[in-house]
Amino acid sequence: MPDTLEKRRGRRLLNTDGGRHPLQNALTLTAFVLGVAALVLGFIPATHFFGALAGVIGLPVALYAQLISDTTGERFFNVIAMICAFVGAAFALRHGGFSL
Repeated sequence: MPDTLEKRRGRRLLNTDGGRHPLQNALTLTAFVLGVAALVLGFIPATHFFGALAGVIGLPVALYAQLISDTTGERFFNVIAMICAFVGAAFALRHGGFSL
């Protein structure tokens, strides 16, 4: 019976199943960084162009990462990235969007 127990060597945020998922992790982290960047840059009126760009790129990346995700941790961060990218892009578009 001891061999049925899973050994946990530490807490894992993305790979909760213990397997390796390099493509899914890379897409999740990229989407998360772009989403947070879009959110931060979207709140600043002077950086509306870069906020809109990060949001427009980050949202499809997060959607695709959600489509191919394998674990709950990846899905959790993908949803956060989607929300941040959408809200950041909306604020950036409100402040001027893609106009320089």
